[in-house]
Amino acid sequence: MARRYRIGTTSYILEDGLLPNARYLAGQVQDIELILFDLDHGPSNLPSPQDVEELGLLGRENAITYSVHLPLDIRLGEDGSGRHESLVKAQKVIACTRSLEPRAYVLHLDGRTVRINPTAEALHRWEDEALHALEMVAGWAGGADRLAVENLESYGLDFLEGVLEKFPAGRCVDIGHLWLDGHDPLPYLERAIARTRVIHLHGVGMRDHQSLANMEPGRVDAVIEALERWGYAGVLTLEVFNREDFETSLAVLRESEKRTGIQKGER
Repeated sequence: MARRYRIGTTSYILEDGLLPNARYLAGQVQDIELILFDLDHGPSNLPSPQDVEELGLLGRENAITYSVHLPLDIRLGEDGSGRHESLVKAQKVIACTRSLEPRAYVLHLDGRTVRINPTAEALHRWEDEALHALEMVAGWAGGADRLAVENLESYGLDFLEGVLEKFPAGRCVDIGHLWLDGHDPLPYLERAIARTRVIHLHGVGMRDHQSLANMEPGRVDAVIEALERWGYAGVLTLEVFNREDFETSLAVLRESEKRTGIQKGER
């Protein structure tokens, strides 16, 4: 069997900038998730036009694609406008990376108001505001299908369903978040797989986003077998943030592919 999905990881494997990380990862992965931040009156790692040009060239030369993680959980402003900093920064990030033609813009929806006040009325209002926010982001990104809305830990399994039933965004399924909350990820993933553009895979334990080496091999194998069975051809991102976790996670993934009969065959 040939691997259908593209193996990826984050742009923060080395304690260095985007370009050194991309150069290091070239030849090891097929997608790089750009982890971007832009703090007011603080550090920013948004790429310059020259950086974007070099990332694009590196991608073309090494058959690497990019996905982009938006920096803040998306929500409207208190006045219902698009002036909230999460949207301002999302627009800025998308503007400087669109020429890379990312496979997905991964985003979180800010649901804290519902967690504080979990009433039907609050949920209805939140869903309405989330839809408006997604419409804005989709407009900047070039379409709803360019987005990948991610499930977060500590929320109910059906938390995103009301919004995603009404808005045709793609999905990002974070397997680690489901493991962290004690869920079997496969039923959730199966329901979402048709719209899933990105899957985040990482170990959990004393902290989130640990190496896959922290997980029992059978739990990793179950995910890999399911992806092959369902013909998943999106991005599988090893969402870890240091070299040791990346190298050990990649080794675990390769061993799992051997056990499950998936041969090397990138797209």
